Amino acid sequence: MGGLRIHFTAEDFADIRFASHPAPLQEMHAALTTVVTRHGGALFAPWRGRVLRSLPATADPLADLVPAGRPPAFLDVLGDTMADGFEQIRATSPGIVRSELERVYGTSTAPGWIRGLHGGDKAAWHMLRRAQQTAYETVLAPVWSVVQDLHREEFSRYALAVAAHGAAAALLGLAPGSRLRNSVWEWPGPVPCRDVFLNGRGLLLLPTFHHPAGPLLQDVPGHPVVLTYPAGPGLPPTAERPTADASLAAVLGRTRLDALRLLAAPHTTTSLARALRVSNATASSHAAALRSAGLVTTARTGRSVTHRRTALGTLVAGT
Repeated sequence: MGGLRIHFTAEDFADIRFASHPAPLQEMHAALTTVVTRHGGALFAPWRGRVLRSLPATADPLADLVPAGRPPAFLDVLGDTMADGFEQIRATSPGIVRSELERVYGTSTAPGWIRGLHGGDKAAWHMLRRAQQTAYETVLAPVWSVVQDLHREEFSRYALAVAAHGAAAALLGLAPGSRLRNSVWEWPGPVPCRDVFLNGRGLLLLPTFHHPAGPLLQDVPGHPVVLTYPAGPGLPPTAERPTADASLAAVLGRTRLDALRLLAAPHTTTSLARALRVSNATASSHAAALRSAGLVTTARTGRSVTHRRTALGTLVAGT
């Protein structure tokens, strides 16, 4: 199988984490990579056309950073805000900036402002920051709340899969067609294959909702490997979509979601049934279903049964 092979140690399996929040710069770069490389084909064409028509000229310098669709690795950062992300980029050592720009340009001549980046030129870095901010405000800001909702939903799905089936099955669920053999996670893709050895550094999972064609990898020596993988409904998000509450109710069912919300405080089966306006047997059945998914715990004291939400249940409920 071509594509990507990620080699785990036992320590790495114990250090698989999921990003708690989307990273705006990483999501924006994923979106712009999709525009430049034309991933998604005709399905993404209307979105790609809207992006290209709406981007102002101040964002044009970003195209210089991805000749042939090959962005320099120092752009891949995980700051919680655009300002945090840019500060991380700006802190990259000049040597790494130079080597990465030489890698993406090869024998071609880079524009002068690009050469100014590894020379520490303040005007060049200001141009980059303004271009990134402009692109974010144009492409992502209108849908950022949607991206955050999608990220929470993806986080919940992954956490539930880990609780119900284990980490290995949850990983395979992120990448249809992938397989796990002898501690190697194999992603399908073109030959030649890229091998990545974690060697105890761990793996951070980050969904993207703007890049449909396989994983983006951040592999910096001495740091956890970051795997940005395609997730979501299959098309870039728009400002109009069902609320997160409606989406969660569609997965759990409205009554079970109400039960999960109520169980932020402990309830007996009788008090839960009264609050939900259902029979005791129905309330008990809903609690059992939530308990089997790891969202609720149940304790018996004498003849009384008390249900309460777990930490995972609180994460899924979002309140």
